Amino acid sequence: MKSRKLSRTRRRATIVTAAAASVVAGVALLPNWSAGAAVVDDPTVDAKTKATFQRLADAVFTDRTEALVTGTQGNRKKPLTNGFSGDVALSSGLARQESTARSSLGQRKERLAALGEKYTAASTSVTLDATNVKGRRAVVAVTETTTLTYAKVRGDEPKTTGFQAHHELTFKADKRGNWRLTDIRETDDGEIAVNQPTAPSVGPATAATPSPSPTPTTSTAANTTPSAPRAATTRPAPSNPKNFTASGYDYRAMATYAEKYWSNYNTEYPDFNGAGAGGDCTNFVSQALKAGGWKHVPGYVYDYTRWFGNASIQSHSFVGVNEWSWFAQNSKRTTSLANVYQMDVGDVLQVDFDKDGSKDHTMIVTYRSPQGVPYLTYHSTNTYRRSVASIVASYPNAAYYAYRT
Repeated sequence: MKSRKLSRTRRRATIVTAAAASVVAGVALLPNWSAGAAVVDDPTVDAKTKATFQRLADAVFTDRTEALVTGTQGNRKKPLTNGFSGDVALSSGLARQESTARSSLGQRKERLAALGEKYTAASTSVTLDATNVKGRRAVVAVTETTTLTYAKVRGDEPKTTGFQAHHELTFKADKRGNWRLTDIRETDDGEIAVNQPTAPSVGPATAATPSPSPTPTTSTAANTTPSAPRAATTRPAPSNPKNFTASGYDYRAMATYAEKYWSNYNTEYPDFNGAGAGGDCTNFVSQALKAGGWKHVPGYVYDYTRWFGNASIQSHSFVGVNEWSWFAQNSKRTTSLANVYQMDVGDVLQVDFDKDGSKDHTMIVTYRSPQGVPYLTYHSTNTYRRSVASIVASYPNAAYYAYRT
C-alpha cells in the first residue's frame, strides 16, 4: 500500500497510539511465566536430579507393566507417577497420554485372559544410561528391565517372561526450574515390548530390497523372492506335530542358544539393534539356527539363495527379515505352517505389522507348553519366552507367517 502524508497533529497522535500498541504487543509476546514468579537461570542437573529422573522413569514403566497384572499388584488405586511433583514430575500432557496407555494395556490384559493367559506379578527396574542437558532441556537415555510371572491358568506355562527395552526421555524445565517429563521415545528397532501400549512404527522397505510377490508362488530359478502364505491365529489349531529327528537339526540347541543370548549378545556377531533397517531380530534368529545345524551357503551377499554370517560379513538373508524368508523358501529348509499355534521349538515366526506386504520382525520358538502354546524369544526388543498369544493380543491386525524349520 502506498504511504501518504499526515498533518503534524495526526502524526503525533499516530506515534503515541503506535507506541502504546507496541507495549501491549510486547507484553503479549513475552513467555507466560513473565507475569508470575521470577524466571530462574537455566537449571543445573545434579546427581540428585538425575536420580529423580531415574525414579520417575521407573514409575512410568512400572505403571505400564502393572496394568497387565491380575491381582493385588495390578489393582493399584493410583499410578506411581502421581507421587511425583515439585522438582521433577510428568507434564500434564504426558500424564494424560500415560493414562490412555494404561487403559490400552488394561484392554490387552482382557484379550490375553480370553486367550487363557494371565500374569500374577511383575518386576520392573530402570537404569539411567546417559543424560544430555542443553539449557532448559534434558534428554535422558534409560534401560528398562521387566519380568512378568505367568499365572498357572493351564498349568503348563513357563515360570516367567522378560524383556529389556531402551527409551529416551525428554525433560523440560518450567519457569521455576522444575523439570517436567514431556516425551518418551522407544529407541529399540521394532518397539515390541510386552508393555508397549501402541503398535510399533515401521518404515518402508529399503530401496535395495525388492518387494515380495503379491501372491504365493513356488520357488524357481527365475523367482528368488517367493511369497510365504499367511498363518491363521485362531485356536485350537489343527494338529501338526513336529518330527524332531527327520531334518537332522538340533532344535534344542537352537532354543538353548537363543535363551543364552537373548539379553547378553554374542560378541562373535555384530549387533544391529539401534542401527535402523529392522534391528537385530533376524541376525539373532539366524545365529540360533546356525547353532542348531544350519550350514552356510556361501556366495554373493545380495543373492537370496545364499545364507552366511559371522563377525565380519553377513548375507542379506542372514540379517534381513524378508531376505531370510526368501532364502528359507528357496532352500526348502522350511515349510509354511497354517497356524501360529502349530509352531514348536526351533520354528520361526515373522510379523508384518501394517500388512503392507513387507515383513517387519523375526522371532524363534524356544519353548512349547504341553497344551500347545509356543513361546518366542527375540531381539529388538530383547525378549525371553513371550507367548504367541501375547503377540497376537498385542497386534491383532498384523499378518503372521509361521515357518517349520
